Amino acid sequence: MRDNKTVTLSFLVLGLAVGTASAQVQQDVPESNLISKSVKAVGYRVGGGSTKVDLKGTELMSLASGEAKVDARQGKTNIEVAVKNLEPPSKFGAEFLTYVLWVVTPDGRSGNTGEILIDKDGEGKLGATTPAQTFSMIVTAEPYFAVRVPSEVVILENDTRKSTKGQIFPINDFKLMKRAQYEKLGNPLAMTPDLERVPLQMYEARNAVDIAKSRSADKDAPEIFTKAASSLQMAENALSAKADKKDIMSYARQTVQFAEDARALAAQRQDQARIEAEKEAAAAKAKAEAEAKAQEEARRQAELAAAKQAQMKAEADAAATKAKAEADALKAKEEAARAEAERAQKAAAELRAQLLDQFNRVLETRDTPRGLVVNMGDVLFDFGKYDLRPEAREKLAKLSGIILAHPGLDLAVEGHTDNVGSDEVNQKLSEKRAETVRAYLIQQGLADGNVTAQGFGKTSPVVDNSTPEGRQKNRRVEIVVSGEVIGVKIGK
Repeated sequence: MRDNKTVTLSFLVLGLAVGTASAQVQQDVPESNLISKSVKAVGYRVGGGSTKVDLKGTELMSLASGEAKVDARQGKTNIEVAVKNLEPPSKFGAEFLTYVLWVVTPDGRSGNTGEILIDKDGEGKLGATTPAQTFSMIVTAEPYFAVRVPSEVVILENDTRKSTKGQIFPINDFKLMKRAQYEKLGNPLAMTPDLERVPLQMYEARNAVDIAKSRSADKDAPEIFTKAASSLQMAENALSAKADKKDIMSYARQTVQFAEDARALAAQRQDQARIEAEKEAAAAKAKAEAEAKAQEEARRQAELAAAKQAQMKAEADAAATKAKAEADALKAKEEAARAEAERAQKAAAELRAQLLDQFNRVLETRDTPRGLVVNMGDVLFDFGKYDLRPEAREKLAKLSGIILAHPGLDLAVEGHTDNVGSDEVNQKLSEKRAETVRAYLIQQGLADGNVTAQGFGKTSPVVDNSTPEGRQKNRRVEIVVSGEVIGVKIGK
């Protein structure tokens, strides 16, 4: 039976998922502080029962060994690890205080599954879970348990047995923290931990706070670093007061987590600041280079001007002449454009007057801001009917012939009635008459898309409906002829 003062095995569940830990590699640690490594992963069979792999010591600790019992189930994989012949982590430097078991997936992501505490005989155990099914296992020396990236001090790697149930996958590139990143940071006094008097977690807490502070977390993540410092002080006070060991360990573990969070946040902010600084430096460099180039160009131009003053004067005169010629050409172009616009306006006015005259020879037509309004009186329809009389079709055929000779004209056929009868009857009659005229115009060759029809019922009388003559004038179909060729857009 071991001595009661022996540091017995325990493990801490960190709750760090593989993906979360991996994501921090890019955010928390500059690439310059990382190195790459290759290992072999095993794809464990889900539901195939437990299987075992060996943990083989690396060149850093060749006598170390162990085994892992792996049970892959749906949604999670249980791992039971037992190690032996491990030397104290401080052999790699006073900054290293503990060992951590990592799982590494084929895409190079690593996840901290827990801390392995060894006893005086160098033995320890750990039970852990991971959501991964295919992974490699390594054990590294670390300054504290809550690290997000494995250090390069790898002492154990998994090694399959003949009886191991699973498929091997190579992992050619995953990231490890350079050992130098912890040197002279953790355990700055290089004291050998006195685990009989002080729990290991206290040393880890001090390590974590020292490392976070060395990474300027007190300046770049003060809101979290302050919590870490306060938590460490509570742990130190509890230690001085000889409080219950569980309370001391609880404060210490809380300190480690706060400190690691502060370090990670500070690293992220520093990386952002570095990127911004690089952008600003690049912009400043580009500006300086542009200014230097401009100054050099100015000097060159000045020297050239002094040497070729006469030539430059001639060139200036030529440039002035050219500029005047260009200005004259531009003026002529503008005058030509203005003349063309006036010509177009004149042509539109002439065509409009011509069409007004031609239309009036067929049907009564008036010139309005909407265009030329051709009036088809009620006499061209039977009373209360919408069928065209023969004379109406003849007049519309003539009108169509005139319009077809001038592309670009649009027609809006509008039907109107007097106030005799119901609104519904008048509206329907006006629509039918307008649509009948439109259909006949299209039959005569006008484009379907250039002719519209709309009925207005009795809503738009031209004179009072109180007399028979007035009502007859109000019973009409008007054809609004418009288009840019006569200086007006379609009056729809």
